[in-house]
Amino acid sequence: MEVSGAEDRIWTVPNALSLARLLGVPVFLWLVLGPEADGWAVALLMAAGFSDWLDGKLARAWNQTSKLGRLLDPLADRLYILATLLGLALRGIIPWWLALVIPLRDVMLLGIPPILRRLGYGPALPVHFLGKAATANLLYSFPLLFLAHHDAWYADPARIVGWATAIWGVGLYWWAGVLYWVQVRQLLKGAGTP
Repeated sequence: MEVSGAEDRIWTVPNALSLARLLGVPVFLWLVLGPEADGWAVALLMAAGFSDWLDGKLARAWNQTSKLGRLLDPLADRLYILATLLGLALRGIIPWWLALVIPLRDVMLLGIPPILRRLGYGPALPVHFLGKAATANLLYSFPLLFLAHHDAWYADPARIVGWATAIWGVGLYWWAGVLYWVQVRQLLKGAGTP
């Protein structure tokens, strides 16, 4: 049943892409940890990254943005990031500090939704460009870090570019997190709350 109002739509192409990306998370984790089918895992990760770009593009182009889409899209991104970090760390491809520093940023943001609801806003702030750039860097780095773990001609270039984009991604991810708190502080000031 379609709910009235464009923002309340559920059945849209971008939402279907986000849902498909969500369903791919356990498959990806199984490929990494079960049969260690890195080629298939990297292909799935690349497809997820492409669908992340595509669902946003289609939502804007076809005027299919929705509340559900604004929740599904970042949820899928975060779950892919967490699944990849877990898989890479359990396989010994990345150090555990990297696998922990990224989710710690999300833990830092857990206080934001209750504040936004109390102020009468939705459960989340709009994603800004810095957050999108951080996620893009991280999602770009993960396939490269997988490839860097192989004994092939592409391993060294993949290692260099993969770690460079991972480090940039972590820095931007944390910077975006700080900026979200700055936004919340500005909303609190505007509402007269110290």
